[in-house]
Amino acid sequence: MRPTALFYLYKAGAALALPFAARRAVNKLRAGGISIDRAHERLGHATAERSYGPLIWFHGASVGEAKSVLPLMARMAQDHPDTRLLLTSGTATSAQAVADRLPGGAIHQFSPLDGTGPLRRFLRHWRPDLCVLVESELWPNLLDTCATADIPVALLNARLSDKSAQGWKRFPSTAGYVLRGIRMAHCQDGRSRDHLRAMGLNFAQQGANLKSLVGPPRVDAATVAKGHAALNGRSIWVAASTHPGEEEMVLEAHKSLLATHPSLCLILVPRHPERAPEVMDLVASADLSVARRSTGGNFGDGAQVYLADTMGETDLWYSLSPIVFLGGSFTDVGGHTPFEPAAAHTAILHGPNYRNFAETYAAFAMKDASVEVADAATLGSAVHDLLTHPSRAAQLAANARPLAQSGDTVLAELAAQLFSMADAHAMGSHA
Repeated sequence: MRPTALFYLYKAGAALALPFAARRAVNKLRAGGISIDRAHERLGHATAERSYGPLIWFHGASVGEAKSVLPLMARMAQDHPDTRLLLTSGTATSAQAVADRLPGGAIHQFSPLDGTGPLRRFLRHWRPDLCVLVESELWPNLLDTCATADIPVALLNARLSDKSAQGWKRFPSTAGYVLRGIRMAHCQDGRSRDHLRAMGLNFAQQGANLKSLVGPPRVDAATVAKGHAALNGRSIWVAASTHPGEEEMVLEAHKSLLATHPSLCLILVPRHPERAPEVMDLVASADLSVARRSTGGNFGDGAQVYLADTMGETDLWYSLSPIVFLGGSFTDVGGHTPFEPAAAHTAILHGPNYRNFAETYAAFAMKDASVEVADAATLGSAVHDLLTHPSRAAQLAANARPLAQSGDTVLAELAAQLFSMADAHAMGSHA
């Protein structure tokens, strides 16, 4: 199969944009507290050794994608400890989120930019036997470079929006060329499966959403008990994974709730902790008192808002609170996964914009396992109803919990498929 004129145009555009994209990517990581050496991993410069033996490369763009593949990586490390596992992602927050959760022997690096130079340096060093792309990372240069190097590609938990699929379908010859190296496509919903089949990947199959295979919360009972003791009987609710434009609505809802629940505490968890100064200003503008987790604030301060601006503690906030509002759903972000709060046995509220998890939220609605709210007023009303009727909150939580699966069989089957693909490549490359 020959490259198309459109692919050559993309390749040229990517080459011209690379110096600017590289500067932006490195500066963004540096602003997130990443060292200069590690930030240069985005240019394909490895900072870890590639040990002998087969290696499988997983790539997830950000926090959600990177975390979703960890249970599978743990299962693979258990089944084949001689196979090296590499996880790449593109953000500082994703690196921090997986740092202490990688299985033994696994390595994290920042992903190479979609330019010929970074990709060739990356592949020359790591020499993966399989590339596993998590969710929606269909980068043309990455896919072409892997195909040219005869490295098989698997799509895992694939999610393709209608808009993205329309773009690929407009240029079927280019899509066919770019996607030629993909050998497996595991899709998290039927829409993505149908889109990929229409793009020529007739083997695409719908399977379990990896984000549903979260297991129990990663927090010990003593830590939860300490949190409850610090609250000293105060009622709480959580607004998690909020984005710009949402904190104002959450704070408006909280102010209305304080009229009838004067000791109520809001645990506010912005999706990106580096936005903490901006969120602090919003809380001050709302004339609410605040304690900040990263600077030692605690519930005992009696603050009306507790800003949880640290990484890796979401399970704690979910375990402490009987009510969680999931952000990314009042804005055009497209929603965030409800499976983690479901596993923590808490009542789930969300806004109307959840296109990224349309089938998931439909299943939750069918089981009466979540409540949709339209705006700040209805959010405040819903939280009030659940605070005053705790049995309703408990019922929502009980309905949601079975939807978060343990997934041992799913993980075993996926692991076997990926090992088979990697083994076939390793044997071929050494033949």
